[in-house]
Amino acid sequence: MASRMTASSPVAFDTLAGWLAHCERLHSKNIDMGLARVQAVADRMGLALSCPVITVAGTNGKGSTCAMLEAVLMQAGYRTAVYTSPHLVHFEERCRIGGDIVKGDALVPHFAHVEAARQAGGDAVSLTYFEFSTLAILSLIAASKPDVAILEVGLGGRLDAVNIIDADCAVITSIDLDHQDFLGTDREAIGREKAGILRAGKPAVVSDPVPPQSVIDHAEALGADLWLHGRDFNFSGDKQQWGWAGRGRRYAGMAYPALRGANQLVNAAGVLAALEAVRPLLPVNAQAVRNGLAMVELPGRFQIVPGEPVLVLDVAHNPHSVAALAENLDAMGFYPVTHAVFGAMADKDLELMFARIGPLVDRWYFTDLPTPRAATADALAAAWSSRHRPAGAREIPAARFASPREALDAAVSAATPTDRILVFGSFFTVGGVLENGTPRLNARHLASGA
Repeated sequence: MASRMTASSPVAFDTLAGWLAHCERLHSKNIDMGLARVQAVADRMGLALSCPVITVAGTNGKGSTCAMLEAVLMQAGYRTAVYTSPHLVHFEERCRIGGDIVKGDALVPHFAHVEAARQAGGDAVSLTYFEFSTLAILSLIAASKPDVAILEVGLGGRLDAVNIIDADCAVITSIDLDHQDFLGTDREAIGREKAGILRAGKPAVVSDPVPPQSVIDHAEALGADLWLHGRDFNFSGDKQQWGWAGRGRRYAGMAYPALRGANQLVNAAGVLAALEAVRPLLPVNAQAVRNGLAMVELPGRFQIVPGEPVLVLDVAHNPHSVAALAENLDAMGFYPVTHAVFGAMADKDLELMFARIGPLVDRWYFTDLPTPRAATADALAAAWSSRHRPAGAREIPAARFASPREALDAAVSAATPTDRILVFGSFFTVGGVLENGTPRLNARHLASGA
């Protein structure tokens, strides 16, 4: 329910759903790069965080990095606040306090606080959905008075709404081509945007093993305390365990992180570097590191759901993350048939994504997604059929569906118990099969949340 006041007065909503619908109507664009508008509203709100802040930017690995930082710091006894986006199923997933997803009712007064500030003085500021909701979540975090805040950048870094908060430590994960319309057409340009979260004199941890030179140049010009993979920290491992070495500190004989995939060691190495860099502010002992990495959870990141057939959920949505997914799938061993449920945004490099994972897929189930930004199932099927194929390549069956859930049901019906089903391509794709809980597959029957 909403009660509307005068034209220049704030609106008020009783539910989170009401506020989110309001946010969707405020601005003509989904993405409008720049900090001037969001900073103006933040200033009116008096928004500030009184705890240490770790900000994470990058193309891939941001969510995993935030989850590992959260898990270790919680094991060390700190009360954490995490902001991450997008969500898989429910908006509330974007914020966790002390490891718990916040309740929608708890967010309502903070959306109202943003609206009041946005309309203050009769000079209304136009905010995008992301900007408005980011301010509301940051307001809730500030009011929660955590010991540490972990903030994931939404898009880029320099001009992202999260960047109105100064980081005590910045982490930049892997950098690759994505969102080129906003960030630039090559890794150097994209790296410059990501490096915008760095601050003078503060730790800047770069977990990408081969970062763009633009990131290094910006950090050095700024006078940040630069931590580079291969120079300031490194890791090694065998089939049983792994180890990490940094500036004057080592961890040996560690169990692999609970998050699956070879790429997670790169993320974990950056996490340990960040924790070492902020040690003066947030001391963490070795047991907290081991326990945190062993217990960390994050849905949709090479998430393997046991059953018959086995189900793999992954939010890989660009060529770089799809390449990592393909490598992880290949390491799983032999499966007679791999069924792939795939939905993606229209601006993705579909040809390169297909080229990297296509050899592992035996049947495609293309799906529409509930957002105008998405490619239709028909468009995905057309892109698959029109791709370059070597002479003599086998024909791969493909079908189209109105939703990820319908596509998954069809895959389950077609699969044998020894097959593998993969769901990937977007947060919307994975979220669409998680709406009623994690599916548990048993032969040809699908029981949601059981």
